[in-house]
Amino acid sequence: MTSNEVLSMYENVASLTNNMAMAARASDWESLGRLEKQTAVATATVAAGATVAPLDGAARQRKIDLLKQILANDRAIRDVTEPWLNRTPGMAQ
Repeated sequence: MTSNEVLSMYENVASLTNNMAMAARASDWESLGRLEKQTAVATATVAAGATVAPLDGAARQRKIDLLKQILANDRAIRDVTEPWLNRTPGMAQ
């Protein structure tokens, strides 16, 4: 993947996970599931071991910022879903 493709993928995942967090807060489980599948598709190339171009300078910093956004979105999703899972029989972590 070129550096532009890498940043584009992270931009897309950040957007998808932001939408996932909004769906979780709204208890819109159908949208959350659909967005989760879209996120898996968006990251499949990297997950399959594709070669990713190293980034430096501003591009590297942008990737770091996007990763921080993705992690914050993940935390927001977990803040909503984990209590629900812990209340559901057989779903406790």
